[in-house]
This record gives sequence, C-alpha cells and structure tokens, in this order.
Amino acid sequence: MDLDDNARNLVQALTNGDAEKISTSRFSSLLASKDRDYLLSSTAQDDQQVKISDLEGKVIGLYFSANWYPPCRNFNKVLIGVYEQLKSNGSNFEIVFVSSDEDLSAFNSYRESMPWLSIPFSDLETKKALNRKFEVEGIPYLIILQPDGSTLHDGVELIYRYGIEAFPFTEEKLEELRREERMKHESQTLTNLLTNPGRDYLLDQTMTRKVPVDSLIGKTIGLYFSAQWCFPCAKFTPKLISIYQKIKQSLEGKGGGVEDFEIVFVSNDRDQSSFDSYYGTMPWLALPFGDPIIRTLAKYFDVQGIPCLIIIGPDGKTVTKQGRNLINLYQENAYPFTDAKLESLEKEMEEEAKRLPRSNYHAGHRHELTLVSEGNGGGPFICCDCDEQGSGWAYQCLGCGYEVHPRCMRAVDPATAASVTTH
Repeated sequence: MDLDDNARNLVQALTNGDAEKISTSRFSSLLASKDRDYLLSSTAQDDQQVKISDLEGKVIGLYFSANWYPPCRNFNKVLIGVYEQLKSNGSNFEIVFVSSDEDLSAFNSYRESMPWLSIPFSDLETKKALNRKFEVEGIPYLIILQPDGSTLHDGVELIYRYGIEAFPFTEEKLEELRREERMKHESQTLTNLLTNPGRDYLLDQTMTRKVPVDSLIGKTIGLYFSAQWCFPCAKFTPKLISIYQKIKQSLEGKGGGVEDFEIVFVSNDRDQSSFDSYYGTMPWLALPFGDPIIRTLAKYFDVQGIPCLIIIGPDGKTVTKQGRNLINLYQENAYPFTDAKLESLEKEMEEEAKRLPRSNYHAGHRHELTLVSEGNGGGPFICCDCDEQGSGWAYQCLGCGYEVHPRCMRAVDPATAASVTTH
C-alpha cells in the first residue's frame, strides 16, 4: 500500500464516517511502508511485531533520537520513567522510536533500553519522510499525535517540565498546568521553595551546622544547580566562587543589611561522597544531598542543563533564570541581577563598545575579527576563548564564525595571528 492508497482510504473513511478507518489509515500513512504494516516491539532480542492498527485511539509520541548523542541518552532516561508510570496507570499512551542511529548495532543497543515500539532500522524511507513531515531539525524531538488528529511539537520540553502531569498532552491540559504554574510563582516564597515538612534548614560549609531557611528571607539568593561529574560545572564553579566573594566583600563595605547575597548549592551529584567532595570546595550553603525537594526545584524552574544559577529576589520571587549567563557577561557587577541593574550595565557596555577598535586579531585565531552587536550580526554565542556563553557585543570572524567576548580579546599583530593553525 503506497501513500496514495492511504490517502484514498482516508477520504473513503471520512465519507463513510468510519472513525476506526480514519485512525488506522492516519497512523498507517505515517508509520507503514509498502512492505510493512507493523512496528518492532520493545527490545532487540524480541522479534515480536506489533500491528500499526493496534495504535488506534491512542495518544502517540513519535520519538526522534539517537544513541550517539548525549542529550538524547539523558532525555531517554526521563522519558522511560514517564512512560512506565503512564503505562502502569493504564494511560492510553504509546511511543514510537524513529532512529537517527548510524548503524544497526547502535540502533539495537539503544533500543534495548526502550520499553516502547520502534520503526525498523532498515526502513530509511519512512524515517526520512517523518523527519521531513515534522521538520525535525534537532534531537531529541518528541511529537505528540492525538487521536483527533491534532499535533504538539514540544514534547521534550513538556516531559522535562511537567512529567506525567502533562498527559494526555492536550491544549486544555497544558493550559491548566500553566495556570497552576502561574499561581505557584505568584505565591512563591523562599520558605516554600527550600523547605519541606521534615526540614526547615540548610547546611553550612562544615556540613554540621544547620542554618534556618527563614534566616535568608530578605536577601538575594542564588540557587546553584551543579554536580562534580559535570565538566562545565567544574569550569564555572571557581569563577562563581570568586564572584560570590567579591559581591560579599562589596556588600560588607557598604554595611550589608537586607540587600545581602547568598548562594544555595542544589546538588545533582550521583552519591554522597561526590557531594561531600564537591561541596567541600564551596563557601556557601547547600540543600542536603538527595533531599526530595531537589528534584522538585529542577522541575519547577525547568532546569534542563547544568550548571544553572537561578536568582531569587529579597521578596522571594524569581528575578532571573539566567544567573550563569549574567555572571559570565558582567562578573560581580551583575548583582543584584534586576532588570534595572541589567539595563544600566547594557548602557555601560554600549558606551564601552564605542571605545573599542572596530576590528582586531585574537591570539587563538588566524583571521581578522570584527566587533559586532546583537543588532548587526551578533547575538547569543559561546566564547571560543573562555568557552562560556555570551550575548550582545562580540569580536566575530565573519568568515567562519569564531567569536570571543570583548574582555577575552587577547590581541596580537596580524603577522602573529597568521601563524595560528588551530582554533
């Protein structure tokens, strides 16, 4: 059966008012080929074939993913947990894996971890057609198909943000969740963020003294999501420690008061010893390792990657989720991270940029770099010198995209730059 046959079947089903044929024909046109009307069952060792017609009336997730890509493997673990909870609850949900793996061995290895269905690795045409139809530009990608024909394209974000609560992934359900989320943020306080019924304290650097959460009320607080195993965290943490100490020294010089600053470590470490070792390098407070509120906070703030620095204002409300980026851009001057402060810093950066050379050569790159802003070809970037995120002004190679922060501009003369052979 080809796509034209499926289209004719769909028209006939619509004409006859046959809901079963509509559903079956719709999924067949997406997931079947002229030689195949089935999907593979959950594991590589099991040759069982599941008829596509068995998906009739279900909410379907088309899961575009690959074994070779770490963000896919990370999301896969989360998705498996949600899927198994939904199946155990009797929810009418199924997932179909659309592989971007490079060979059959990788496909089979990845599929062994998956409790759902898969399109056969050999069916390249169907996989290509699905990627084209849903305009898949990056993975992991999760498309939600409803029995009524409606489609949602942001399944990965919804799973990360809401977990099983997002089911059945309808607009009505998502609006209900967004409404609840708005209400939570409006009623947010430092106490309800950081305490639970069995704990109203944080640990200090000695890990022996308990610091009451209520003692932080009225201060600007940074929630630092990080882990020892994370390489970007290992690079950012020393920088954050230095900035933290500079902010504290500045506040002390001004007399401190309610506009004080504190950071709370929210650990993503894998075991107690890693937590103890990593936290031992930090001068601030921490949630106890493994505290259940850690997962709640990550979900509440939609933390999809670490390191992440969330800033809470003296009133207990969220100031920004971009604390890491602001530290990279403005160092200790970012404090207290408010819109008014950032607007002032942006104006200062504009004035400083007027005094910078329009072009220059960097010690790490052979081509001439041009000063650009967000308005004339710049924008969010990763600095090729310090490997940290930047935005706004940058020195950019217009030919190959090499970019550095203006403060990372280690200028050299053109002859020296010409001798550089690598980035």
